[in-house]
Amino acid sequence: LLEKMADVSLKEAALIVGVVAACYWNSLFCGFVFDDVSAILDNKDLHPSTPLKNLFQNDFWGTPMSEERSHKSYRPLTVLTFRLNYLFSELNAVSYHFLNLVFHVVVCIVFLKVCKLFLDNRSSVVASLLFAVHPIHTEAVTGVVGRAELLSSIFFLAAFLSYTKSKGPDNTIVWTPIAVTVFLVAVATLCKEQGITVVGICCVYEVFIAQGYTLPALLDTAVQILRGKGSIPLSMLQTLLKLIVLMFSTLLLVVVRVQVIQSQLPVFTRFDNPAAVSPSPARQLTFNYLLPVNAWLLLNPSELCCDWTMGTIPLVESLLDVRNIATLTFFCFLGSLMVFSLRYPGDSSKTVLMALCLIVLPFIPASNLFFPVGFVVAERVLYVPSMGFCILVAHGWKKLSNKSVLRKISWVCLAAVLFTHALKTLHRNWDWESEYTLFMSALKVNKNNAKLWNNVGHALENEKNFERALQFFIQATQVQPDDIGAHMNVGRTYKNLNKTKEAEESYMIAKSLMPQIIPGKKYAARVAPNHLNVYINLANLIRANESRLEEADQLYRQAISMRPDFKQAYISRGELLLKMNKPLKAKEAYLRALELDRTNADLWYNLAIVYIELKDPTEALKNFNRALELNPAHKLALFNSALLMQESGDARLRPEAKQRLLHYVKEEPQDANGYFNLGMLAMDDKKDVEAEAWMKKAIRLQPNFRSALFNLALLYSQTGKELMALPVLEDLLRYYPDHTKGLILKGDILMNQKKDIVGAKMCFEKILELDPNNVQGKHNLCVVYFEEKDLIKAEKCLVETLALAPHEEYIQRHLNIVRSKIASLGAVEQSSLPSDRTAAAEAKKNSFQNLKEVKNEKATTQSTAGNNKERSKNKKPTEKSSVDKETPKKSTKEIKDIEKKRVAALKRLEEIERILNGE
Repeated sequence: LLEKMADVSLKEAALIVGVVAACYWNSLFCGFVFDDVSAILDNKDLHPSTPLKNLFQNDFWGTPMSEERSHKSYRPLTVLTFRLNYLFSELNAVSYHFLNLVFHVVVCIVFLKVCKLFLDNRSSVVASLLFAVHPIHTEAVTGVVGRAELLSSIFFLAAFLSYTKSKGPDNTIVWTPIAVTVFLVAVATLCKEQGITVVGICCVYEVFIAQGYTLPALLDTAVQILRGKGSIPLSMLQTLLKLIVLMFSTLLLVVVRVQVIQSQLPVFTRFDNPAAVSPSPARQLTFNYLLPVNAWLLLNPSELCCDWTMGTIPLVESLLDVRNIATLTFFCFLGSLMVFSLRYPGDSSKTVLMALCLIVLPFIPASNLFFPVGFVVAERVLYVPSMGFCILVAHGWKKLSNKSVLRKISWVCLAAVLFTHALKTLHRNWDWESEYTLFMSALKVNKNNAKLWNNVGHALENEKNFERALQFFIQATQVQPDDIGAHMNVGRTYKNLNKTKEAEESYMIAKSLMPQIIPGKKYAARVAPNHLNVYINLANLIRANESRLEEADQLYRQAISMRPDFKQAYISRGELLLKMNKPLKAKEAYLRALELDRTNADLWYNLAIVYIELKDPTEALKNFNRALELNPAHKLALFNSALLMQESGDARLRPEAKQRLLHYVKEEPQDANGYFNLGMLAMDDKKDVEAEAWMKKAIRLQPNFRSALFNLALLYSQTGKELMALPVLEDLLRYYPDHTKGLILKGDILMNQKKDIVGAKMCFEKILELDPNNVQGKHNLCVVYFEEKDLIKAEKCLVETLALAPHEEYIQRHLNIVRSKIASLGAVEQSSLPSDRTAAAEAKKNSFQNLKEVKNEKATTQSTAGNNKERSKNKKPTEKSSVDKETPKKSTKEIKDIEKKRVAALKRLEEIERILNGE
């Protein structure tokens, strides 16, 4: 047989490349859909910043294998290829699809080489072409996550080809190919679990192909040995030795694999695989019926569906179900092929035997025979079994084409099959263009799967088409009334449509469907982890009502009691406790969450916010730094830690604060807050030109940026450019007519620079319209009266001002000057002594002293918080005034002002609520 194996010619390889390219060229225009979202878009293991070791600690979806929510699918080498794609093209889907297409070409060529072991050259090409164009493979080739099948198949076939070289002259053992086989089996298994099944194929090959035994011959030999009438032949001993080595290496791989999953099977719900949780005989009858269903998909791939879970295939609950006929027919046909291949010698029986092995053995992990899987039928798992099917078809075609009567019709039928399959594959690829097209195509095949209705709803939801999405979610609840996830989707969509009452009703229905606690039985094992989010979603909804905060807290605590390792519940509860002004309890919640996950940068960030509320900026900064160690690009941590450094007044921290803000604006180039605070830092460092540039950049991005406008005007006024400040103040007051400090500054400039007493007077009168008790505005209006030489009015005004602020010494001093002026005028009419001019000048100077001491308005650190997956709103600037730049110590009044702003910042937590849902 080894002599029959020929290398693949260049012409054959070119033919396969051309056919695959013709069938799959349009897959390059498809995006990331379905499972690609979790495996590619949401998988942090693809990012260069993630340590490579994480690939070998996490599952296929980036979840740590130690976590219960992990699917336990351990495929680090496949994830490594995704990471390489990301390295070269980040999230450009074209490169991912192109690499899948290349891998499919490689599989087809290696498969052709395998076919030549058991078929003639022409039949081998037929088998390979049929494999290349079969529509069942679109899920594995066009779906990016199908790369696990492609990579595993390459090493699967390579391991088998290596093993075929382990038989030397005179039936001796060649150990190098066996060692290579064991290595390739391990690699195939690290691409996808089913790779290990090639060992079984190698064993069958060794016994029935390489050694040429038939089942009757083996039985006769065994009977003779048991009766003591003969000894074990040397060739059989050598075969046993090879099989023992193979089996031992396989056992070792299985042990390692069990250790990796930490002896835990993944948690699936009854919706994923209804038969797995059904009683006998429904479970056995349904699982057996699924075998002919899969066989029919290979024979007639006309109706393909991306998701066969839930109600797609109704349970076979009775022996009288007519579908049992299909099961019986399938087993009869399979049994007859097995008897033919094992009983009779000859090339034909050996070809059939190897084809059956390729069909049956790789399918066993997905058959539910040894452990439940998370699906009913999955087209991608038929990728390797279809190889055996294609060999059977090619072998049958060869038999027909050798008969002169059927030769022409066999060629016509072959051409028709290849052409129609290629067209179907080409058409099927377009279904994977987007999630909407994929799930709508699935609904044409099956309308009884609530998951499909849900997924169409999700696709529309991502496009912000909430009204249409709601229709599909509601349909999902009608198809599967006990689907918790569907009711959660309805609730979330109602919330997005601002229909709070309907959202709460839907969440309450979902909550009522949760399994009841059974004493002595672990709750977490009976529910999908994401279903517990119903408590989080409901709590997040009702906590918008200030009177229901305790009720929301009760829901968080209920979720934690059901699942003590429910990290998101601790995170959400921590944020609620902050809102309830219970920072110490919030700290406890976050510390508990950190016990479960110390690598979550968002948790360290949230804890930093708690320490800000506890007035412990040192600890807050430490936790911000820890968040940035884990995620150097954590935008909120960069921004708020920089503000914390800035507010500390410590000049030594300013360079680091500046670097963090520069990093922030690189990450968020359209956020004006970053440039504004860079400007504030420059003002603190007396770098006026740099401060002006940053402020202008912030205003270009956000023309109505209140704080940036005021501080730019203030910068101009402090650097002798008062006339440049006026147009900036005009813009500020156009957007914010009641900006008191802006009015004061404008009035100051109009009086001292423009000598526009009327304009200044209008500014100060506007301030008093807004706040009749504004001391600074009223005092400055008094100075206007003085300038207008209305001394009586000025005196009356200053008396009223002194009553508002009896401890302000400068008001009393200015009142004395005015009274002195009145007295001097009473003694000498129209007197205008130089000393009086000096007194007036001093009055003007002192009247604006407070304004000149007003420091820049700054954006205070905003207390915001978010979960995994890391989505947060930008900070909103709030204004702060302080005096005495030289001393970092704050006055009592300033501290009270800051406290008020902290409370206001907490109220803004409600704006971040959608981040906390985990929906």
